[in-house]
Amino acid sequence: MTVLITKFLIFILKFRGGGSSLPGKVALKLNPNILSKLARNWRVILVTGTNGKTTTSHMIYNVLASEGLTVMNNSAGANMTAGIVAAFIKDYRFFDRRPNKHAVIEVDEAYLRQVTKMINPAMIVVTNIFRDQLDRYGETTTTYQFILDGIKNVVDAKLVLNGDESMLGNMPVENSCVYFGFENYGESEVAANTESIFCRDCKTKYEYESVVFNHLGNYSCPSCGHAHPNLDYAVDDVMLQPSGSTVAVNGETLEVGVPGLYNIYNAICAYAVATELGVDTSVIKKVLAEGESKFGRFETVKIDDKTLKLLLVKNPAGCNQCIDTVAIDTSEVTLLFLLNDQYADGRDVSWIYDAHFEKLVSMDVSKVILGGDRAYDMAIRLKVAGLDQVNFTICKTYDEVLEAIKKQEKDIYAFTTYTAMTSFRGYLVEKGYASKV
Repeated sequence: MTVLITKFLIFILKFRGGGSSLPGKVALKLNPNILSKLARNWRVILVTGTNGKTTTSHMIYNVLASEGLTVMNNSAGANMTAGIVAAFIKDYRFFDRRPNKHAVIEVDEAYLRQVTKMINPAMIVVTNIFRDQLDRYGETTTTYQFILDGIKNVVDAKLVLNGDESMLGNMPVENSCVYFGFENYGESEVAANTESIFCRDCKTKYEYESVVFNHLGNYSCPSCGHAHPNLDYAVDDVMLQPSGSTVAVNGETLEVGVPGLYNIYNAICAYAVATELGVDTSVIKKVLAEGESKFGRFETVKIDDKTLKLLLVKNPAGCNQCIDTVAIDTSEVTLLFLLNDQYADGRDVSWIYDAHFEKLVSMDVSKVILGGDRAYDMAIRLKVAGLDQVNFTICKTYDEVLEAIKKQEKDIYAFTTYTAMTSFRGYLVEKGYASKV
């Protein structure tokens, strides 16, 4: 009965344009144990971590689907318990005889410990741990503890971990662990304000042989010996391009069809997961090469003759990677910033002063469009960074943002926080420019 009621609710909400979590909330009220029953006959892969959850989940989903497996996921990014329940209910069939059922489920870090009390996953994937939404998560040690608690609920799950993430190396768990990362790529110095550069176990400052970005790299503690683990899936060659990347992983050359150094992490994570699940390497390589960004993660939206690229930013580490990726573009561009401070974004927006917006000054920027709840805060930050305020246009509504976009002669890069991205993307769906997820 619970499934029937919530399936009907999903059907109704589909025509009202939203409510990805509401059916799950209703289902949990009616039956608090519903998730355990819904996931019982699925081989579940849980994907968590600060940055990269959605993109990595999409990559894994696409690879498994291309292998001919039955796959479902929570594609809209509703990654708390209610959203996960809603995703399972949406895919539920009363007389389900589908073989090889795999569920690739993105999970909010703080909810992993709750979800693993209800689901016994085959695999848990952890992408990284960055400082994010300090008012909600606190420091990275809090996020680490959330994830560790969640893992300890399911000792039989295989872990696929970012070996370059110092918080994840040699975790005190019983689970089997597989590590992915870069083989000595980058410089040996970290910036003074980099997070997580003190040992997780004894608080001594790490020594780095190489740094990929932020604190991710080949680290070691000179005091207690906590160090970078041996990598099972290691990137040992990298060629970055504006539209994608070419990398070598364990002797295999991979084309990554989405740009950015951070997307290489997402791709090799998906490669590791799929390989561990027994997917043919040729299938994995084909899917990753044809990779298409989804749901605001470098997603491309056509607005008349303009190309709008949506980049989700929510913390300094992720924002800096988006800035670095955009800065490769040597053509004249327009920049759009939508900054919100709602609960899902984090109320504290001071993180924008730790992001390296100064790098945008060297670009050929014709116009800067600003919107969202904290548009004026973003304008001040960009002025401090050195962008010319004469080129600024502040918009109070999405109608104004759209009109400003249409007036541009160049393509637009849009830096958006989470609630700004979802609401603006929804607005573009209503206007017929973006497709529903």
